[in-house]
Amino acid sequence: MGDDATWEDRLEHASATFSRFVPDAEPARVLASMERRMGALGTFAFTAVGEMWDRPGLTRRDRSLMIIAVLAAQARNEELELHTAVGLRHGLARIEIEEINLHIAAYAGFPAAMAASRRMDAAFREAEGVAEIEGRAPADHLSDPERMERAADVRASLTGGRANPDPRADLEALRGHLGELGDWAMKWAFGEIWSRPQLSRRDRSLVVIATLVALGQEAELSFHVRAGLNHELGRDEIREAMTHLCLYVGFPRAVQGMRTAMEVFARIDG
Repeated sequence: MGDDATWEDRLEHASATFSRFVPDAEPARVLASMERRMGALGTFAFTAVGEMWDRPGLTRRDRSLMIIAVLAAQARNEELELHTAVGLRHGLARIEIEEINLHIAAYAGFPAAMAASRRMDAAFREAEGVAEIEGRAPADHLSDPERMERAADVRASLTGGRANPDPRADLEALRGHLGELGDWAMKWAFGEIWSRPQLSRRDRSLVVIATLVALGQEAELSFHVRAGLNHELGRDEIREAMTHLCLYVGFPRAVQGMRTAMEVFARIDG
């Protein structure tokens, strides 16, 4: 949308979004209800949120990947349940949304992931019309050598080949920086979660970037912005991610995320 959009232009974009968010209600009725209940907040919740989701810089599926992760990391329970259902309508499979939550366990902690799992399940049961979700597959039961082999492949892609190709030497380097925490990063975060096939590494990078912005973790974000580029996220896509996130994490954290991304781009161009 250009700089000369009319109210009607903006309303059209917002209505396109809410026809997916609330498919059983007329967008005009949704707007009227939100304004009646929330006043100006309702106007902005419809128009600003609606416009953002209708921007072309990322797909709606991409945006759902990010926002489900952010809401899970922030423990925004009601919004998470809503956006889990929205994510399904935007083309995410249940198993992909569950995969997002594994990254929440690693990057925001197990309490956040366990709480998120309960809200996601409520949306899944509603969507599938069942009382319980059955048939979930456990994680692979891996030995340490298997985890190390997978971690080496992940570390190679995250770093664009800059990690030591010898996984044991790479592990020793991580231990030198992080002590025993390096073992957990190498064997579990990289060797198990990042190596799973249920989401592409591009998608995983988008999830982790959004989570780190939400948590205000600039140092880790710097590493993962560059990793996202190595995983075929474009610079414009990363900028658009930061723009979208301003509505869900607030401007201060989104601005800091954008600054961090721009600093990474500048160092690469250097």
